Amino acid sequence: MTEQDDAVIKEFRENNGRVGGYFAGANLVLLTTTGAKSGEKRVAPVMSFTKDGAVYVIASKAGADTNPAWYHNMLANPSLSVELATDSGIDTFEATAVPLSEPDRTELYAEIGAKNPGFAAYQQQTSRLIPIVELRRA
Repeated sequence: MTEQDDAVIKEFRENNGRVGGYFAGANLVLLTTTGAKSGEKRVAPVMSFTKDGAVYVIASKAGADTNPAWYHNMLANPSLSVELATDSGIDTFEATAVPLSEPDRTELYAEIGAKNPGFAAYQQQTSRLIPIVELRRA
């Protein structure tokens, strides 16, 4: 975890899920995953999206050519804890990470990219297919 992530996590928890800086105004979740190799708990701040009551996260890593560590951890250990910012505070729940398969992934990515052009640009700048993961409440 980076110092920047540590600061975002602290601000999120101290301000009922609201943060400034890069994530200001974004729907943010904190994902607590279990390290694929270490078995240690890891917390990652990630933008989230909702559709029809389901919560999704995108493993974009800002368009890098590799997936983020939290995604690798989810594949190895799909049970995780989620802290979701809501209008009434932070909703904390256990979840199962379920990567979307095609064509659902492509359809949802297109919808999200149309509303959030940064995500469309991320997909264009990498050769990997950026995964979307549904966070299903346990």
